[in-house]
Amino acid sequence: MKKIFTATFLGMLLSGNAWTHGDSQKPAPKKTAIEDKAFGREGDPKKVTRTISVDMSDNMRYAPMEITVKRGETVRFVAKNAGKVMHEMVLGTLPELKNHLELMRKHPNMEHDEPHMAHVKPGGTAPMVWEFTKAGEFYYGCLMPGHFEAGMVGKIIVK
Repeated sequence: MKKIFTATFLGMLLSGNAWTHGDSQKPAPKKTAIEDKAFGREGDPKKVTRTISVDMSDNMRYAPMEITVKRGETVRFVAKNAGKVMHEMVLGTLPELKNHLELMRKHPNMEHDEPHMAHVKPGGTAPMVWEFTKAGEFYYGCLMPGHFEAGMVGKIIVK
């Protein structure tokens, strides 16, 4: 048994298939499952039915402040930051946005990259594709410190 293990291990070493650490490791595979949320799920860019531009400004407002979509619709949002400070567009239910806001207060430098979030540098744009699978009222907000509290929140009505 010891000879079989030794031969297998040496074969792996010589073939380059041994377990390694550092630069030679392959990156972890990306998450492939699409997670359903109360407000929908990440959309397939090939199934986009329309594009909606959402302008963000330093007066802590979105334009438009209200968007209506159909249940089942896949929308490409293009978040545009016309301001001089960082803004974001985070989709969610009102309670989810408020909970996330509390987390951001506790961890202001927290980094996250979710399909329902667009972080936009001043003068930049960021796309986000979302499929609205359930009817109801949902929201988008900027969770940068003080922005949500100043009124930077919009509503999405899914019919």
